[in-house]
Amino acid sequence: MTVYFIGAGPGAADLITVRGARLLASCGVCLYAGSLVPRELLAACPPDARLTDTAQLDLDEITAELVRADRAGQDVARLHSGDPSVFSAVAEQMRRLDAAGVTYEVVPGVPAFAAAAAALKRELTVPTVGQTVILTRVAQRATAMPDGEDLATLGRSGALMVLHLAAQHAERVVAELLPHYGADCPAAVVALASRPDEIVLRGTLDTIAGQVAEAGILRTAVIIVGRTLGAEQFGDSHLYSPERERHSC
Repeated sequence: MTVYFIGAGPGAADLITVRGARLLASCGVCLYAGSLVPRELLAACPPDARLTDTAQLDLDEITAELVRADRAGQDVARLHSGDPSVFSAVAEQMRRLDAAGVTYEVVPGVPAFAAAAAALKRELTVPTVGQTVILTRVAQRATAMPDGEDLATLGRSGALMVLHLAAQHAERVVAELLPHYGADCPAAVVALASRPDEIVLRGTLDTIAGQVAEAGILRTAVIIVGRTLGAEQFGDSHLYSPERERHSC
């Protein structure tokens, strides 16, 4: 049988992919993170499906559930918030399933940074302003960052930066990025992106930490810093330029 690691999207139940929803409706077992995955999604599971909230389970316990279902001949929907490719803790689960001889597939989902950009009504890559996006986080109580991936080092590029799992440390983020981006650099925070209680904050590096504190945002948020957030005067993309050579099929 198969374990499907399914990206559940950033929060809104209807932002799961068609493939993800189809698989969710066909699996007899579903493991989900109760604190992050919307309950409405679980309504798509078969009526007799076994549902397990993994919020209080450790890696060994989660793996045991996946292996047990596989040995019983059941397909498993393993729901992860956002997209499994970024900050999802899927890699260590796949490694253990490889060791156990369990087949799995990965179904992509809408990542939090994409939902945040949609809420801001901004393209993160703007012609002549910025064409690079850095997805990162800060090290605090979580796993330490590898050498060379601290904010001070990454900030030297000046590229647009999206920070996950960093809302509680907004002041630290600001302090480390200020020397590279400047106090007037546009910054934004989107919490609970795509959900009914979504919070969108817009400001600059000089003001955003205060806004985060005032709004009481502690988690389920991304911080975005970069010049493309405020770009208004920029050249059109070459993609649709009348000067671009086009060949009819």
